[in-house]
Amino acid sequence: MTLSTQSLPQRLLDYCVPVLETERLVLRAPRLADVKAIARLANDRRVAENTARIPYPYHVDDAEQFLAGANRQVGEATFVILREGELIGMCGVEPREGTAEIGYWIGVPHWNRGYATEAVRALIDHAFGDIEHDALQAGARVSNPVSRRVLEKCGFQWTGVGLYRIRAINSSAPLDRFRLDRGLWASLKAWGRVREMA
Repeated sequence: MTLSTQSLPQRLLDYCVPVLETERLVLRAPRLADVKAIARLANDRRVAENTARIPYPYHVDDAEQFLAGANRQVGEATFVILREGELIGMCGVEPREGTAEIGYWIGVPHWNRGYATEAVRALIDHAFGDIEHDALQAGARVSNPVSRRVLEKCGFQWTGVGLYRIRAINSSAPLDRFRLDRGLWASLKAWGRVREMA
């Protein structure tokens, strides 16, 4: 199912990706200047195998192709995650089949510092507050308990397991599926509102 632009509020049609600031991170739209940093961090099997769409190996050309298609559809927001000006990962929300799906990854040198949770919370606030999605879905490989924990800390509820194609392994693998709706998000907003910078 695709979104009809006739049924969307005008503010979504005029939408552009803002800059979001959390306590330690800045999330902004990716730029061509980010391509080498994205390729360097994503070209790690441990990152690629835990995402559905990142191929391995991952080259500068892959990053360029990804950026060429990023932030092109209504209801989509793709961000690079920066810590003190250094790119440490990416996250985003994309409309899919009548709902929206989030995805995220953090480069291996920046693992186990809480950055994924902080970035995902900012992404969720933006998806519900600014883009006005009604529900979000997400997935985590069953072999990736850390990603599952990120989703649980952000209020996502487990909905089941499915088999999904993972580009990096050129095969399918089981993913735990999660969902978060607007009502639950509103009750969990104790983590604080993200400041929109631009």
